[in-house]
Amino acid sequence: QIFDAGDYFGIMQVEEVDEEEEGGEEMEEELKKKPNPGYGPCFKVIVTNENGLQASNPNSIFLIDHAWTYRVEHARQQLLHVPGLLHRMANLMGIDFHGEIPDEGSVEQVLQEMWKYNQTYQLSQGTAEEKVPVWYIMDEFGSRIQHSDQPSFATAPLFYVPQQVAYTVLWPLRDLETGDEVTRDYAYGETDRLIRKCILLPWVPTEVLDVNCFTPEPSDEHYQAILAENKEKLPIRINPAVYDKDKVFKVFTDIQQVLNNLTHPRFVFTDNEGEADILYNFSHFKDFRKLSEERPEVMLNQFPCENLLTVKDCLASIARRAGGPDGPRWLPRTFNLQTELPQFISYFQQRNRRGEDNHWICKPWNLARSLDTHITNSLNNIIRHRESSPKVVCKYIENPVLFHREDVGMVKFDIRYVVLLRSIKPLKLYIYDVFWLRFSNRAFSLDDLDDYEKHFTVMNYAPGVTLKQVHCEEFIPLFEKQYPEYPWIMVQANIFKAFAELFQVASAKPAPLGICDYPSSRAIYAVDLMLKWDTISDGIRIMQPQILEVNFNPDCDRACKYHPTFFNDVFSTLFLDETDGCHVTCIV
Repeated sequence: QIFDAGDYFGIMQVEEVDEEEEGGEEMEEELKKKPNPGYGPCFKVIVTNENGLQASNPNSIFLIDHAWTYRVEHARQQLLHVPGLLHRMANLMGIDFHGEIPDEGSVEQVLQEMWKYNQTYQLSQGTAEEKVPVWYIMDEFGSRIQHSDQPSFATAPLFYVPQQVAYTVLWPLRDLETGDEVTRDYAYGETDRLIRKCILLPWVPTEVLDVNCFTPEPSDEHYQAILAENKEKLPIRINPAVYDKDKVFKVFTDIQQVLNNLTHPRFVFTDNEGEADILYNFSHFKDFRKLSEERPEVMLNQFPCENLLTVKDCLASIARRAGGPDGPRWLPRTFNLQTELPQFISYFQQRNRRGEDNHWICKPWNLARSLDTHITNSLNNIIRHRESSPKVVCKYIENPVLFHREDVGMVKFDIRYVVLLRSIKPLKLYIYDVFWLRFSNRAFSLDDLDDYEKHFTVMNYAPGVTLKQVHCEEFIPLFEKQYPEYPWIMVQANIFKAFAELFQVASAKPAPLGICDYPSSRAIYAVDLMLKWDTISDGIRIMQPQILEVNFNPDCDRACKYHPTFFNDVFSTLFLDETDGCHVTCIV
């Protein structure tokens, strides 16, 4: 709790030197090398203690306070409403703001500039919401510490549990004398020269147009590493089991929706996992090897390596098998920020040069419900988001097909289909005949990028937010009335074609490069998609499906509520191979 940095350090303002002065050019060059965040005057922090600092001295450790701690989605509201916050941030970032009342212009400037000052950490426990990364800006002293490739100090955030407060700890990496500058490495831990250049771009603007933005499919080793990291054990080869044609199957499940809604006479529930014929688990099953050796006839609701579909960076990788390095037309252009940062920056800068739209959406690899997902057209923002948690960045759909809502106007919507995967070899894929719609609550436009109700459609988890429901039977005539040249049956045929292509490429290679062909596996996925306007040859406008994500074990609450036979149909299709009277359509 002792903030004694003031006894050892001082903040110095660096004056810009006039060209005419003696030695002006050399000074100018030196200053150019000092990447200084912000618009205003240049600052640096120096050691002022007359005895200097010894790295070995146990007291050479200092606390830096955090001036502002927040989650990105709350930043604008806090700048507008927390007294004094905008004033302090504008001063710290060298932005002119003299008014008493926060104005949108100054808030916007701070929201742009803050990516040069932001640091991040995340809590490792709690709910999914509590694990969303936290961003913070160090106080004036911490924020004035400049970057160096040979830093004199290191910093790290420390969460002090007794006070429930985070600080930044600062300590010297070598002995320093009075007058030496305090610097830290803004790209700490990264040794690759090109990646360092990319990470430092917010402070040292540079062009990486010479980097090829071509992103081929990753190597086989990449997929092997994912398998190892997931601790998944692949099954041995087995023969498909043969069952009596009137066998009653014992189902072991921990999914309440199944327990409440599966009433088909050929399935009974058991509490004993050891005697079950079907394991229908909510969480991911890992040891397929043991199951295949000991109980090959037991069926389960998961495929080995299905994460190739359900994790966003893997989905983008395997999709490249269908559409070359740019990916197929049915997937927004996607880059993995961990492994494809230079290619992304090159692509972004090339689009900028050509005057093309550059709105992107940053998504964590595997959080659902739009958590920690951000839309932006700021390159600095995207580069810095890479520090918080592994992310992909996808081209934001700037020209979505909109739906007219009486109460609000033209809004974004997305569509969810339930897909049933019966087997990999041969590939057998069914679609449940009912699809679900989700709508935004505000009219769409490419601005107010942090306005959740304008840009997102997932409303059933946000407290106090209205959830607009339209059933697919009502939706189709409304849609066809709004777009008479686009009969739904044609639109849906294109959607199914995209699904078929996705599952074909996902199963085209042996595991772990593709979904594993395990004869006892079955699965149900929810595929979320949007439609965008695209132009094909001869300038003809088409509605192009855009697959957004594939979800494992989706929430089937709405399905069961409005279609009581939902799980009977699913189980009959997947486990009995009987589709007569079931609301499913075979697409492959």
